[in-house]
Amino acid sequence: METLLSVLIGLGLSAACGFRVFVPMLIASLAARSGHLQIWSGLDWIGSTPALIAFAVATALEIAGYYIPWVDHLLDAIATPTAVVAGVILTAGALTQGMDPFLRWTLAFVAGGGTAAVFQGVTASVRGLSTVTTGGLGNPVVATVEAGGSALLSVVAIVLPVVAVCAIVLLLAFVSRRLLFRRAPARA
Repeated sequence: METLLSVLIGLGLSAACGFRVFVPMLIASLAARSGHLQIWSGLDWIGSTPALIAFAVATALEIAGYYIPWVDHLLDAIATPTAVVAGVILTAGALTQGMDPFLRWTLAFVAGGGTAAVFQGVTASVRGLSTVTTGGLGNPVVATVEAGGSALLSVVAIVLPVVAVCAIVLLLAFVSRRLLFRRAPARA
């Protein structure tokens, strides 16, 4: 049961990385320092003071950057690979201590990195749609929702991992339905 919960925590944190890269890293660091999140000994640096400071600064810069139009586009360009890396690291760190290293890293790359990539793709699509439909004026609203969603999902992933994964599945079902089953415009 402990292994399953650790996988769910990793998936929840990885999905949150798809919304914002450094918010889940900061929350995981805080949770590790407070004892609410057990981090695998190979990645226990996540809970260190230097990492906490670095994640806090990176989070502040990332969130602020999404409110500046040209920085917003630059961050979008580098967000996918960094979200995948962050998802892999957080998933590997959350997995139980006694897990076989091959299984740990396979799960981290496939499940953690894949989940982060999917959610990063969804957020990039939403931001692109916002840019097209509002001329970029709606992007700060989208950025605020993404940052808040990332923080909320990160906390829920640590405190209630089953609820977090259920929310992830529901969100993916909603997005899939909206994207895959759109009605074609009526022809006159």
